[in-house]
Amino acid sequence: MATQVDAWSTAVQAEGILPSEDNRAAVSSPYSDDEALNEAEVNGNWTPQEKALHEARLKAKAKRRLRRSSSRNSTSDSFSESKDSAGGDPNSPKGKVNTNDRKSRTGKGRGLPKKGGAGGKGVWGAAGMVYEDEEPDIQDPNYDESAQGDTVYEKIVPEVDEKEMEKMVNPIVQEYFEHGDTKEVQMLLKELNLGSHKYEVSSLAVSLSLEGKASHRELTSRLLSDLSGKMLSQGEMGRAFDKMLKDLPDLILDTPDAPQMLGQFIARAIADHVLPMNFLDCYKGKVDCDHARVALDRAAVLLSMKREMVRLDNVWGVGGGLRPVKHLVKEMNLLLKEYLISGDVSEAEHCLRDLEVPHFHHELVYEAIVMVLESTGDTASHMMMKLLQSLWKTGLITVDQMNRGFQRVYDELPEISLDAPHAHTIMETFVDLCFQESVITKQLRDTCPSRGRKRFVSEGDGGLIKN
Repeated sequence: MATQVDAWSTAVQAEGILPSEDNRAAVSSPYSDDEALNEAEVNGNWTPQEKALHEARLKAKAKRRLRRSSSRNSTSDSFSESKDSAGGDPNSPKGKVNTNDRKSRTGKGRGLPKKGGAGGKGVWGAAGMVYEDEEPDIQDPNYDESAQGDTVYEKIVPEVDEKEMEKMVNPIVQEYFEHGDTKEVQMLLKELNLGSHKYEVSSLAVSLSLEGKASHRELTSRLLSDLSGKMLSQGEMGRAFDKMLKDLPDLILDTPDAPQMLGQFIARAIADHVLPMNFLDCYKGKVDCDHARVALDRAAVLLSMKREMVRLDNVWGVGGGLRPVKHLVKEMNLLLKEYLISGDVSEAEHCLRDLEVPHFHHELVYEAIVMVLESTGDTASHMMMKLLQSLWKTGLITVDQMNRGFQRVYDELPEISLDAPHAHTIMETFVDLCFQESVITKQLRDTCPSRGRKRFVSEGDGGLIKN
């Protein structure tokens, strides 16, 4: 039996198991004091079968003891003083197994915490770990767009179609003709995504001004000058005027003078450096359309004049109330004199509209009445009454302007009578005539001043009145 035990110990060592001193003692003496048997008694009383069974039990018990002791000694490096703790009191707090301990209890590994102490449910991670801010994932089902703080939304404006271009730009240009603020036009145009059709803004503005008044064309030239270099380049301006030259056969249907006006636009644009100086040179010998040739010739003539830059600044004239008062008074006097000669009421109305000064029409009423007071005969009074009646019915002269013109004459009648002695008599006759033809109101007629103070012949004439 001792031979078998020695052989088993040798086999264990051959397998790589190096038993400690305790193990060797357990192997050398596998029987405890209680289980020790008399060698002679076993050999004398046991049968061979019983003897073999007993030896097998002893081998199994020794093997279990060896395995238990070897696993305990393998963790001696991880546990402090494993021998002392093994021999300590199992009932003490130190001897109890900590259920919250994250160290492996299977005896495997190096005895370190799982995942370095960063594992487990509800664990923030390893000590000293710094987490960076992570961008929220839009695909996350818990993603809340309103909780992300200041969200920046990018406004995307679709490009304006060529068909919608005219519908959007025309109201802007028409409104510009009323206020004349080029900065507002630039702001409104920047809100539109014009894209490749941006150059058509100039052609649309010029086309609208051709159907309008001289003041509109002056405002259009200023608009082109302000848009040049900021929103439109010289190349884009040239492309716009080239398109208008090709569209002249259609423009001339609504505006017969379109070729001459377009030529003035081209000359003014070159003078304002909106178009390059060699713009006209690009068309020499390459124009087949007669209307386009007329426009280019008109521009060439204007640019060849002496001091053309100063002249082209006023190529459209000074529109509306920007004209000096003396100039407006002179124009109205000329208008009335031509009317007295020709008697054409429609031409007088047309000339008055071209002045574009509706707030200054009271001056026309004043000058017309003064001409009647300074004239001789009844012809001038009837013609002026007819003109004022026509202007009143067409609404060209309002009630306020009519009353203001008559009131100015009432106030200055004493001074006028110095040059025209019969001014009071003529004034009373003319006022009655205008009231009968419903040109003025009854209240305005009643406010007409009467004749001046009656003068006596002498102190002792007996009260006779001088005729």
